[in-house]
Amino acid sequence: MILFTKLFLAHLLGDFLFQPNKWVVHKEANKIASKYLYLHILVHVVIAMLLVWDLKMWGWVLVIGLSHYFIDLLKIYANPYFENKAIPFFIDQALHLAVLYYCAFNSDLVGHTVGLFREMNWPLVTAVVFASYPSSIIMAKLLEGMSDKIELDHKSLPNAGKYIGIIERLFVLIFIILGRWEAIGLLITAKSVFRFNDLKESNSRKLTEYILIGTLLSFGLAIMTGLIYLGVS
Repeated sequence: MILFTKLFLAHLLGDFLFQPNKWVVHKEANKIASKYLYLHILVHVVIAMLLVWDLKMWGWVLVIGLSHYFIDLLKIYANPYFENKAIPFFIDQALHLAVLYYCAFNSDLVGHTVGLFREMNWPLVTAVVFASYPSSIIMAKLLEGMSDKIELDHKSLPNAGKYIGIIERLFVLIFIILGRWEAIGLLITAKSVFRFNDLKESNSRKLTEYILIGTLLSFGLAIMTGLIYLGVS
């Protein structure tokens, strides 16, 4: 695990800290002809070798460097075909992590992977998943009849409410697991303060009731999920 941690740290340093935005723009513009693409790979190899500090690993570090080159090249040429640039970014990062994982645990790849799945906290994984998108869908179904009767703010960001709800439920779940119930109160207070101006300007009782019901539902689902997790873990 220490080896994977070092390789992952090298990846973080090479891909984020030691890759100026100028390099990224140049790579996007010049693609395979970009000098910064090759400099970027060299930086990765050097950092990985320095952190691992084991000459016996030079072959695997070279594999990481070469795979990084081809994965980055694939991302550069695929980028224009995606309207949402986050998709190729996360695919790119997932492929890099897969290579790092293989290089770190190649001696017993299957055994280590099976061990990870066996040791995984499945109740926690289930709680986190439920508190995210499934809870958003449940809330949307429960509030479906009410949302048609109020005038929604079309100036807000697309799906902003959904993502805010997911984040707040994950925070509540974390606070419950840590036993920090007072933090949930602070979270509710903070949300109320941020929402106060919107409700004041709209001067709509229906909107106020809709937001209140949505907030209570969101927090209620998160609290229920947290309590069930504590009960089964």
